[in-house]
Amino acid sequence: MVDKTKCISCGTCVAICPVGAISFDGDGKAVIDKTKCIRCGSCQAICPVEAIDLNRSENGKSSNN
Repeated sequence: MVDKTKCISCGTCVAICPVGAISFDGDGKAVIDKTKCIRCGSCQAICPVEAIDLNRSENGKSSNN
């Protein structure tokens, strides 16, 4: 869901998430808690470097969910 090679740790996704599903990992990159995420798309829309793709899993494969 988050391409850590693109993430610039700006925090816009963390700030916009209505359910607090996004935080930073130990490397300062965004990570989405799938158990909290409601897939509203706000984070994907606001990410300035297009690092978030809710249609992709963490391993980069397309998600059919």
